[in-house]
Amino acid sequence: MTRTVRVHQSTWLADGVVRVELRDPAGAALPAWEPGAHLSLHLPNGLVREYSLCGDPADGHSWTVAVLREPSSRGGSAWVHERLTPGTLIEVDGPRNNFALEDAPRHLLIAGGIGITPLLAMANTLQQRGSDWSMLYCGRSRSSMAFLADLPADRVRVHADDERGGPPDLAAELAELRPGTLVYCCGPEPLIAAVEAALPDASILRVERFRAPTTAPATPDESFDVVCGGSGRRIPVPAGVSILDALAGAGVSVPNSCREGVCGTCETKVLAGEPEHRDFLLSDDEKAAGGTMLICVSRSRSAELVLDVED
Repeated sequence: MTRTVRVHQSTWLADGVVRVELRDPAGAALPAWEPGAHLSLHLPNGLVREYSLCGDPADGHSWTVAVLREPSSRGGSAWVHERLTPGTLIEVDGPRNNFALEDAPRHLLIAGGIGITPLLAMANTLQQRGSDWSMLYCGRSRSSMAFLADLPADRVRVHADDERGGPPDLAAELAELRPGTLVYCCGPEPLIAAVEAALPDASILRVERFRAPTTAPATPDESFDVVCGGSGRRIPVPAGVSILDALAGAGVSVPNSCREGVCGTCETKVLAGEPEHRDFLLSDDEKAAGGTMLICVSRSRSAELVLDVED
């Protein structure tokens, strides 16, 4: 659901990081959310960007996100830093949660840089529950690491690259993981890849990515048709063109953001046909079921794909 919120406060947190607090313009309560949830911000420059909620889930009147200004920003983080000032009205979608905190005997949270944002709410929730948890928080330097003062020192080990002479040895960190531990990791792709390589059992790992990994598709692109479930209209999808772009070119609008298969904004119900999943978000079970697909990157194994879209 899209709603209008007002920027209540914008605060500098760390080098290149600002915290933005959003509230309903009329002071009404906002929808509840759970740790791991994110919002889609519709920026006035036409971009849609995903940011993790990092405030208190018990606070029903404000949503808080923290945004890193990326040197290679495509316009999203720069706009937030320069122009998303207190008093600004902005449209948002959500909250949505693709990174939910699951019950387990113990949790290990691994944050890299701005990847602390979804893990902060998890840490606070686990602490309030009296759960068995710990965190490894990695960054280039302490000055660039947001929320350090908000984390309990007895549960969090800080690894600043400039103090330790480089990135952490994740293989050593994870070599003697206690049974029953769920590992949650959010951060840049090299960190996630290192954690994946170090864990012998992938089933205990939950990740949230900022960007899609650089991988070549397992199969070459083939052309196929998409049929709009609402009207029966048939739209060709040529090789080399995404379903999302083919639909947009035919005047069919589907909400989208990352265009890399990591955020879930464009997730669409499949009514018939066999998707070829190329995203980095849906679980293996969800992909096997074939009930939905991310149309920004995924394609079709069948000559025709019927989607729950309206033209």
